[in-house]
Amino acid sequence: MNDHATGMTPTGRSSSDLLKRRAGNLAAGALGAAIINVLMVGAMWVIEVADYVLPGEFDVYGIRSWDPDGLGGIFLAPFLHAGFGHLMANSLPLLILGFLAALRGIGRFLAASLIIVLVSGLGVWFTSSPTAITVGASGLVFGYFGFVVARGLFDRRALDIVIGVGVAIAYYSIIWGVLPGEAGISWQGHLFGLVGGVIAAWVVRRRRRRAVAPAY
Repeated sequence: MNDHATGMTPTGRSSSDLLKRRAGNLAAGALGAAIINVLMVGAMWVIEVADYVLPGEFDVYGIRSWDPDGLGGIFLAPFLHAGFGHLMANSLPLLILGFLAALRGIGRFLAASLIIVLVSGLGVWFTSSPTAITVGASGLVFGYFGFVVARGLFDRRALDIVIGVGVAIAYYSIIWGVLPGEAGISWQGHLFGLVGGVIAAWVVRRRRRRAVAPAY
């Protein structure tokens, strides 16, 4: 007797069971995505309040361009802001885009966030004025935008494509932020954040399994 692989669904697993499991996974992912983004934005607000109340300026720990000692600011800058107005402008898009970026799993989200922070931060460090100190989560906002849109292209899952198209339509106007414009606004952080988001979507994309020929 010859053994061979078939494409049949395991006994007892109906399509409704699969739909329920996927719905449960999506609900769990949505809850985790909401929690981690609320915690992240909440941490930014706590730091900004502390910066307002305590003596000294936290912003000096941002990205100091062309200064080797300022490289550590790459990881600190997203949590620092030049006042509450700056933080408020970033908070809502960060919550929305960060939530959508985290829907497919916290591990992928954290890996994508690290890539975005590194690409955006290094881009700012290399291309900004040597006298500039850059702070703010705008790089993450643009990064999550690029990540969510590109994820639909790379993963080609129906839900990711729909989300990517929706985000592209809703936030298309932010693309202008990657161009040099208003003084005091780091277009470099926006541009390299967007690039980092696309790179992250490629790096953490779903790997498709190669089709295995039946064994006889």
